[in-house]
Formats: sequence, structure tokens, C-alpha cells
Amino acid sequence: MQKLPCLLLVDDDQATNFLNRRLLEKLQVSDQLLVALNGQEALDVLVANCQENTPQCPVLLFLDVKMPVMNGFDFLEAYQQLPLHKELVIIVMLTTSLHPQDMHRLEQFPIAGLLSKPLTKDKVNQVLKTHFQRELPAD
Repeated sequence: MQKLPCLLLVDDDQATNFLNRRLLEKLQVSDQLLVALNGQEALDVLVANCQENTPQCPVLLFLDVKMPVMNGFDFLEAYQQLPLHKELVIIVMLTTSLHPQDMHRLEQFPIAGLLSKPLTKDKVNQVLKTHFQRELPAD
């Protein structure tokens, strides 16, 4: 499978980041894997790397909903205001809670999907097939 150039994990939980990073590295999904601990750090990464379509611009974001400093909803609101090539970035929300109020709120943002935590090989494979026409090799 051809790797994605860059992927960004956005989650305040260090253990979740560790496990997700380990899974994605094992699956060899991307050439570069970045981690942000909140929405503000994620915005900073995008502003620094995505003014143009470069290999350092994440093409896929796994974004947690609940975080301190700037949560997933606040990130999405700020993201919509950025002058970036948004069509190049696929955002998939990660959550442990599928609260109806959160689900309704997410419908108002340009996200590509919503997954419950934790990430698994099957979930990653589905995102790759749906949005990048790529598939992980069979075991």
C-alpha cells in the first residue's frame, strides 16, 4: 500500500496517543506521524505546514472531541476560518461518547466520519478505503 504523506493525531490523552501511534506505525499508514495534545496545537501544525500542498501537511486527522485548551468542536470552528486547502485534509472524529447532543453538533461540520475509540486496524482500513482508495495488506 502506498503510504499517506502525513497524518495528525489530536488527543490530550497520552496513553491514547501512544497506542494509536503504535498501531499506525505498525500498519505503516504514513511516512510522517504528528501528534497534537489539543485543538490549538493542531491548528498550529496546520498553519505551519498547510499553506500549500506539501508532504508535511497532514492529509488525515484523527481528532478527539473532548480536550482541554481547545476541544474538537472549537478546533472545527477555527479550522473553517483558516485559508487552507481544506479539500486536501480528511478529518475523522474520535470519541468515547456518542452522546446525541454531540452527534447533532458534529453534523454541522465538514468531517469525514466519526469513530469510537480505540482505533483498530479495521477502523483505519475503512478510513483508508473510503477516503484514499487504499487498503492495508492482509495479515
